[in-house]
Amino acid sequence: MSSESLGIKPFVAVLCAALLTVPVSGQQTPAPDNATPPTPQLESDHPHWYSGFTHPYEPRVVPPVNISNSTRLDSLMRAGKLYLSLSDAIALAIENNLDVELERYVFPVAEADLLRARAGAATQGISTAVLPGVPNSPGSTIVGSTSAGLAASGYGTSLGNGSSFDPVLNSTINWGHTTFPQANTVVSGTSALVTTAKTADFSIAQTFVTGGTATLSYNNLNQFQNSFRSSINPNTASNLDLTVTQPLLQGFGLALNNRTIRIAKNNIKAADLVFKQQLINTVANVVALYWNLVAANLNVDVKNQAVAVSQKLYEDNQKQVEVGTLAPIEVVRAEAQLASDQQALVQAQSVVLQLETILKSALSRNGLTSETVTQARVVATDPIRIPDVEPVEPIQDLVSRALDNRPDLSQSRMQIDNAKIALEGTKNALLPSLNFVGDIRNNALAGGQNDIRGPISTQTGLVQNPATADPFFVGGYGDILGQLFGRNFPNYTVGVNLIIPLRNRAAQANLATQTLNLRQNELQVQRQTNQIRVDVQNALIGLQQARAQYQAAMKQRTLEEQTVDADQKKLALGATTIFQVIQDQRDLATAGQNLVQAEATYAQARVQLDIATGTTLQNNNVEFDDAKSGHVSKPPSPLPPLDQNGQGAKNSQANTPAASR
Repeated sequence: MSSESLGIKPFVAVLCAALLTVPVSGQQTPAPDNATPPTPQLESDHPHWYSGFTHPYEPRVVPPVNISNSTRLDSLMRAGKLYLSLSDAIALAIENNLDVELERYVFPVAEADLLRARAGAATQGISTAVLPGVPNSPGSTIVGSTSAGLAASGYGTSLGNGSSFDPVLNSTINWGHTTFPQANTVVSGTSALVTTAKTADFSIAQTFVTGGTATLSYNNLNQFQNSFRSSINPNTASNLDLTVTQPLLQGFGLALNNRTIRIAKNNIKAADLVFKQQLINTVANVVALYWNLVAANLNVDVKNQAVAVSQKLYEDNQKQVEVGTLAPIEVVRAEAQLASDQQALVQAQSVVLQLETILKSALSRNGLTSETVTQARVVATDPIRIPDVEPVEPIQDLVSRALDNRPDLSQSRMQIDNAKIALEGTKNALLPSLNFVGDIRNNALAGGQNDIRGPISTQTGLVQNPATADPFFVGGYGDILGQLFGRNFPNYTVGVNLIIPLRNRAAQANLATQTLNLRQNELQVQRQTNQIRVDVQNALIGLQQARAQYQAAMKQRTLEEQTVDADQKKLALGATTIFQVIQDQRDLATAGQNLVQAEATYAQARVQLDIATGTTLQNNNVEFDDAKSGHVSKPPSPLPPLDQNGQGAKNSQANTPAASR
């Protein structure tokens, strides 16, 4: 070996060692598919120049919760009243409802699970439980309050590859001093062998999606001994070792080892479905609550009209008793009817206050903490509108739309996809374990000529000197690196490791269990599909019945109006009694109440049909991206003009007595 090559090798070795410290670009964490992350989200700060190096060891920043209402709520307040259209109520629910805000955390949870899967760790899955969106209190209507899809345990729970895809750097540095008494001084040349050793070992290990692992280790041992037998003392022994293990049967394949990542990506899509289910629940319940409030206000109008009629009858009877044309008992009867109507009015007003409280709590992040919100009266500006002609759509089209739009069914289908992906690992466990093992090692040794003098030889009478060292091994650490990367002393090892379970019953049982669970999930999807068909059919029947009930109530109210008008004319002619007129008025009030109830029933039936077909968001013009961000781009509805008293006018339907509509 020429002296020129020995001089170049140390520099080449230093360059190669520097290249080993460069991170592998292929192991960088891929950027999320969605360039605009949803809120709330995990954020990372890089305030210092070294943050790029310390970033993997710093926690992701989770923003604090926001309990402040959106500005939309204040913009709809005027003179102590909250003027709400249906679209504004839905927008406030999207921006401020805490159930919706809680479900927004499913997105960063799913992103964190994907990050965990890309590292090869066991995933935790996402929760599929959803909340009703409005408080469950007396007088409220809660629809679709639970998820009809998957259990709350979520997707991909406790599924991992058992190894890390993140490279791991390991280092060990030791210093030691040992003294061993020697029974045989021929080998060591001393009765007590003293060794001072310095160890510096470094390794980097990486697992790949093929199932294989690679470990590159760099080991150094520098030692000095008080023995003259070694020609090189002190000496440094180093080796650069690359070990590769690749499964060929069990544990082999991209499809097997990236299944956790595929499931985590599915869970990101599933997060949209879970959030959509939460949106449907919240929007449907807010819509139902809004129409209940509209109907309750109409019912108050009906009760006010009944009180006004009873009050007029009471006053008229008093006048007739005073002039002697009517028996005093008729005043008592009229007063009793007035008291009964007043009591019904108080009850109707109490229902309105309860519904307003529930609605305000559902549309506010801090509930009824704000005194302004607590004291504000809700004015619903949209009336219940029932079309003159009901749109006719074949039941097959409604069912088909439901099967395409229902997020709970899509969740169940995705659960089956995840189960099939996970089943690949269970099937692979049936195979014997056959691993290819390869090892390449380069060794090196260098040091100085041993200058320890031995004892005087009894045979020659001369001092025993150490043997002369080979000049190739005399040198410093640069010679060590030159030998390593010059591959002067290479070792090669290849082989296979075979493990065959003779009965393999546990693997067969695991596969059978997971396959049976998959079949059960497939039947659950079919069962869910059948139930969706039933839901659509029942919702359509309910809508048809509600419309028939409304038409009957309209006809009843018209007939009662005609009856009251006829009996009042008879009473003026003395052809009927006061009792009959009172009874007619009761029937008219009941007819008005039935009409209000029929309108509310129709509105609720429409809500149920939207839920059954999965079209709640589309029919209420809800933009999914706006809902994910928590900010509705549509501006608030304009407030109604002020009346002569400086108050906002109600909607035309609310001002119109039910008996005259």
